[in-house]
Amino acid sequence: MKPVVAVAGPTGAGKSELALRVAEQFGGEVVSCDSLQIYRYFDIGAAKLAPAGMRGVPHHLIDILDPDQMFTAGDYALLGRAALAAISSRGRLPVVAGGTGFYLRALFEGLFRGPARNAALRQRLDARERRMPGSLHRLLARFDAAAAQRIHPHDVPKVMRAVEVSLIARRPMTEMFREGRDALQGCRTLKIGLAPDRDELYRRLDERCGRMFESGLVDEVQRILDRGFPLAAKPFESHGYRQAVQLLRGDLNAKEALFYAQRNTRNYAKRQMTWFRKEPDMQWLKGFGEEPHIQDAALARVREFLTNC
Repeated sequence: MKPVVAVAGPTGAGKSELALRVAEQFGGEVVSCDSLQIYRYFDIGAAKLAPAGMRGVPHHLIDILDPDQMFTAGDYALLGRAALAAISSRGRLPVVAGGTGFYLRALFEGLFRGPARNAALRQRLDARERRMPGSLHRLLARFDAAAAQRIHPHDVPKVMRAVEVSLIARRPMTEMFREGRDALQGCRTLKIGLAPDRDELYRRLDERCGRMFESGLVDEVQRILDRGFPLAAKPFESHGYRQAVQLLRGDLNAKEALFYAQRNTRNYAKRQMTWFRKEPDMQWLKGFGEEPHIQDAALARVREFLTNC
């Protein structure tokens, strides 16, 4: 069983720094688990490390896509597992780091074997929902009552996927879930979760948002647009980038853009913590990843984990 270490937690918790320390201490390589850092040119708002900040530690699954390319959790699981295998084959320790919980779950637990997305069908479903808000959730309640109870009516992407699966497969998505997933094989995993003080985390996130705008986030967005990528590209939906776009279009002023970026980032961090608390076998550390006592505790757990592998 090949060892794998994962460092998870909300945005701004210091996951990158802790992952670097683990990789440096135990001969590892970092595998990013971030749905924004996979895109080229999205640097400031994605809080990507500069090459010098990586301190010579190889990093994987960063800057692998153009902004207008589609990418799913299934794609991440496929590439992520290939990266884990390659790192292990070199006798190195894979250290997965990031805050995209769905990617992390897809990597380790796998996804249910549902049908591929159907662009034409999704366009029709999207048009229906725009014409009659809430109609997709009512449709889902007819096709898959259990899924309808589990998925909030306002979470349109998940509702749409559940309806899409039911229509294509001609049976409820819940039924397909029961058939199991393609869980990662041949690996033993240690999951370390960072749970910093909420008030301090929010304060740091507010400051980080401010630094992003001061460091040229709006100019970065303009450069991406000048490359010919459309505003409809998915990474522009991310917190910070969305407000930078609204600022460029004149929909918000600078003060409003910063306010909404800060608020939405705090809310996102809260949702991340809710997700990760449900993650099985997570070993929690109550602090930030750059704090010496947190690093010492994490390194001790990794050392014990590797000894028992």
